[in-house]
Amino acid sequence: MEAYNKRNTTVAIVIVGVMFFVFGLVSWVNAILIPYFKIACELTHFESYFVAFAFYIAYLCLSLPAAHVLNKIGYKRGIMYGFFCMALGALLFIPAALTRMYGIFLSGLFVIGAGLTMLQSAANPYITIVGPIESAAKRISIMGIFNKFAGIISPLIFAAVVLKASDSNLFALLDSGTLDEASKNLMLDSLIRRVIPPYAVLSGLLLLFGIYIRYSVLPEIDPVENNKEEENSGGKRSSVLQFPYLVLGAVALFIHVGTQIIAIDTIISYANSMGMDLLKAKAFPSFTLAATIIGYLLGIILIPKYLSQTRMLQLCCITGLLLSMAVVFVTKKVDFLGYNSNLSIWFLCALGLPNSLIYAGIWPLSIKGLGRFTKVGSSMLIMGLSGNAIMPVVYGYFADIHGLQHAYFLLIPCYLYLIFFAVYGHRIRSWTKSLEQKS
Repeated sequence: MEAYNKRNTTVAIVIVGVMFFVFGLVSWVNAILIPYFKIACELTHFESYFVAFAFYIAYLCLSLPAAHVLNKIGYKRGIMYGFFCMALGALLFIPAALTRMYGIFLSGLFVIGAGLTMLQSAANPYITIVGPIESAAKRISIMGIFNKFAGIISPLIFAAVVLKASDSNLFALLDSGTLDEASKNLMLDSLIRRVIPPYAVLSGLLLLFGIYIRYSVLPEIDPVENNKEEENSGGKRSSVLQFPYLVLGAVALFIHVGTQIIAIDTIISYANSMGMDLLKAKAFPSFTLAATIIGYLLGIILIPKYLSQTRMLQLCCITGLLLSMAVVFVTKKVDFLGYNSNLSIWFLCALGLPNSLIYAGIWPLSIKGLGRFTKVGSSMLIMGLSGNAIMPVVYGYFADIHGLQHAYFLLIPCYLYLIFFAVYGHRIRSWTKSLEQKS
């Protein structure tokens, strides 16, 4: 029986790992879609960050319905329907490109986000409780490598398929203001329609993967049985809101994913402000995600043998605070890796390192011991992923008013809260009683 369970666990981790790779392909490409749509649809910084808003607000709107669906049909069929939904969203890019209507693009991104909500609602608790909760951060780190590796290559694939070597001249001509309206619209129509082939192919691949999941050997799990409520947690609970560490963890997750998406999805625009065009700046999200993968590898090596997942979370939050302060206040010019830039952009890239293990630390600390509330609690945490939607728009608002670098000040109070949760908040087991005696 033990060998069977180990075999099932290995199968589950491999299949969910592929799912996390797909998550990365469709979500981290937003880092280049934002500046691309800004040019092709003639948007402000604030308007362009609605790419992230439309994509991730689905987490807030649909997490609880997703939990209800999973309760009714199970994880396996829920994952299949999630992939089908994403395929439909990718298909909407075709009429959006043909009409150059930003609203239809945003609708497509919302539908992709809706499918991703279903997948995340299944995948995150799945990988957390498919093995011992004490090593959940290690498994999440492995999933993170799949996800972030896809994130490294997805903007580069998009750039290779959609952008041309001559586009620097095109962007300069569009920015010059010398074109008449008809000529400019003709160029912009041609530019935006380049997204049709890659998103048509993506839609087909997502549909096929959904069908594969339906007939795969992915095992079902019982989240109530696998994540029993702790007997010393203060008696029987009647509501998921009676778990303070879960509520505080959902807020922490909202803030964390917001800081992570800011570090990745805004970095091309920040590079543009230093005189780099889209073709040159396209590599910066990959630098940030490469730092994230290094962090995941450290997590796999160190957790739990040398450092507990809680201690690692604390170290990462403190490091994130220090790096975010450097992003805001450092102005020194440097030549590094062939880029002449402000040193602060490299501190922004370096944020990928601590950000890698913050998610992996928050999730198991927030979900541990929820028992029959595991699915609803997981949905609350998934709702926290809507920070990906809200935070870039807030950043874009401040960027238009105060400038791109000064707008990164938003990161500092975020990391202060994350430090609070890592040190104190995750230990609160009751709204009225003192902290539990051990973390």
